[in-house]
Amino acid sequence: MAESANLNLVRQIYAAWERRDYVWTDWAHPEIDFEVVGGPAPGHWRGLAGMWEGWREILSAWDDWRVEEIEYRELDGERVLTLVGFGGRGKLSGMDAAALHGRGANLLYLHDGVVTRFVAYWDRERALADLGLERDGRIERQTNSIDIDEARAAAERLAEERH
Repeated sequence: MAESANLNLVRQIYAAWERRDYVWTDWAHPEIDFEVVGGPAPGHWRGLAGMWEGWREILSAWDDWRVEEIEYRELDGERVLTLVGFGGRGKLSGMDAAALHGRGANLLYLHDGVVTRFVAYWDRERALADLGLERDGRIERQTNSIDIDEARAAAERLAEERH
């Protein structure tokens, strides 16, 4: 079965992040709706600058932040769910992210070839419950590692450029 354009785009986003390319934003709608559910920096932001501000708030709390695995699930013609494992160490607490629910999920809404809404869940079980889903065999795995310092620097550069 051929891969959908939406699933392909989501894979490209994560592949770019794996290459530490955090400046490529063609995938995001200019007025993207970005939300973080749970975790140390929950919030809601709008637009590309808002999304990068949100990422900067999240990433600034961590040292050695990384996404360790990604599983893709296409929910329908407009939504792709990525189940992620993450790690890192809290800057202030020194606590390892794995001890704080090191398994999250991202829900990406796509329309006309761009992501219009990105919801980052710190707690995978909450994401699955909110969506009325349970884990099943339809998940595909891919292992990635995303560097926190590279992501933080790119987010700061983009936020500055957009102001």
